[in-house]
Amino acid sequence: MGMKGADIDEIYRRMPLDRIPWNSETPPDILVEIVRSGRVRPCRAVDLGCGAGNYAIWLAGQGFDVTGIDSSPTAIGIARERAEKLGVSCRFVVADLLGDLHEVEGRFDFGYDWELLHHIMPEDRATYAKNVYTLLNHGATYFSVCFSEEDPQFGGKGKIRTTAIGTVLYFSSEPEIRELFSPYFVIRELKTVEVSGKFGSHRAIYALSERR
Repeated sequence: MGMKGADIDEIYRRMPLDRIPWNSETPPDILVEIVRSGRVRPCRAVDLGCGAGNYAIWLAGQGFDVTGIDSSPTAIGIARERAEKLGVSCRFVVADLLGDLHEVEGRFDFGYDWELLHHIMPEDRATYAKNVYTLLNHGATYFSVCFSEEDPQFGGKGKIRTTAIGTVLYFSSEPEIRELFSPYFVIRELKTVEVSGKFGSHRAIYALSERR
């Protein structure tokens, strides 16, 4: 995938889940709020960059028909095991979100990526946005949260920063996100929010859109 630095699959292979910075069993408040408020109702949903499947499993428990996609076979293996152990029905697919996504069946009415986009460098983002567009039905809701350039973490200030575990992240501005999504989505809400992380909170860009 268009990610720089540490290999994500290797991180899942060698790090305990509780040490992986983005792996949280508790769904983010913002995602919970969107579902609880009824802004997104149970439907066919896709979790883009689902990792160990925590949020996909939570959504399935709320009545959604969920497919989780990740490029890491190790993460997908963990997700399948967890869903089975919890008796939750989810589909998990290993696929490159910058590829042709032939592995993914059907189209979806809700798609989201939580803290995925900052792993994708600017030169690959148009491909990614187009792929999300292709996966979703007309009028589907798309929700994306990624780190803002205003985020003080990982040495602050720069657009490209390397984390303690060796991942290289790109920190966005609101205008960049608007420009990226506007060709494919009608942006309903775009704002900078505070999101909590394992090792401190982050400033992040929140985009809630509708597929054109």
